[in-house]
Amino acid sequence: MILPPHLTVRGGHLRIGEHDTVELAERFGTPLYVTDEMRIRKNFKRLSGALNDYYPDIRVLYAAKANGNLAILRVLASMGAGADVFSAGEVTLALAAGMRPESLLFNGSSKSPSDLALAVEKGVRVSVDSLDELRQLDRAAGAVGKTVDIAFRVNPEITVPTHPKIATGLATSKFGIPAGDILDAYHQALAAEHINPAGIHCHIGSQILDVEPFAREVDVLIDLTGDLIDIGVDLAFIDIGGGLGIPYRRETDFAPTPEEYAGAVMPVFLNGIRELGIAPELWVEPGRWLVADSTILLTRVNSVKAAHKTFANVDAGFNLLIRPAMYDSYHEVFAANKMDACLEREYSIAGPICETGDILAEDRLLPDLAAGDIIAVLDAGAYGFAMSSQYNSRPRCAEVILSGENAGLMRRAETIDDLTAPMEIPPWQA
Repeated sequence: MILPPHLTVRGGHLRIGEHDTVELAERFGTPLYVTDEMRIRKNFKRLSGALNDYYPDIRVLYAAKANGNLAILRVLASMGAGADVFSAGEVTLALAAGMRPESLLFNGSSKSPSDLALAVEKGVRVSVDSLDELRQLDRAAGAVGKTVDIAFRVNPEITVPTHPKIATGLATSKFGIPAGDILDAYHQALAAEHINPAGIHCHIGSQILDVEPFAREVDVLIDLTGDLIDIGVDLAFIDIGGGLGIPYRRETDFAPTPEEYAGAVMPVFLNGIRELGIAPELWVEPGRWLVADSTILLTRVNSVKAAHKTFANVDAGFNLLIRPAMYDSYHEVFAANKMDACLEREYSIAGPICETGDILAEDRLLPDLAAGDIIAVLDAGAYGFAMSSQYNSRPRCAEVILSGENAGLMRRAETIDDLTAPMEIPPWQA
């Protein structure tokens, strides 16, 4: 059994930070997301520090889509992070958390007119994904007499070793402008009245466990930057996106450390900008690496059933953690109240959703389980609650954040009333 350092065992119970998970489950109920704030802070310091050891002008933009809870954004804002944001909601949350508008980058391949207007109003930089979007943004800025700083998102056509649904730098991806077309895009930006091309942006995917693709990506961006200088573009920043993966299977997975990541990308970046005679900021967009292992999902066993295999039926399903059903993702699971017990048999941890695919973990060796036991699902802080739903009309669960001895709600559990509150009776049914 290999646990991350902020998870420990005492008296047969799993602990997170300074707290007994079984006591947290009793106090706040289940299902329950639990986040250790101190782990996020430690992760941020390590990743930013590894990059700053090479170059002082680093800006960390947290990928807010990974986990957009306001309390988590406030933690990262307090450490100087900005954010990679994908919606008006994420813009609003990031600003509410105390992040400065100029430290945000509004990303995405399908921004609405209201999205573009909000970016102009708030002074948020925009990663432009198409020439059509460039023209719309220019008109939006012109309507209020402002100029908007932009980057174009480049599609570098790089294959990466990750799930195809989260590989975003492929030639077939919906994201970005092909590298071969990017010079024309910047020519058009230079000609626009209310656009300032201030940066270049790329993101090749998520949960990448090899540093070599990141180095190739930076090499592509450096080559393009040289071409941009030749046409008169003065880049204030180069944004290489995020994607650094974590070891979901700690017994067998290899995942690069932040130091290995920095060791791969920073020499390419530094040699490139020195040859070009420029000193732009380097922006990075970590999400999963900062928050995934900070959080566990606690779920209670409702019943145990022996069929063609043995199922432990729990009160959390893919309505709360969709990654196993959507990506065939692996999350380690433990019996939080039986950590010292012998491993007796294989269980499949099955949720309460009316879908055959509602399996959180399949065929895992665990102690004898019974109704009332608490299962801890590890590494649930990225794309966990953020991708949750109310499918089967199930209210979403509470989220708790820990800081030392403190434990408090950062989101209350929804109620049935929350499900029905936005619903309307049409006039002909009244």
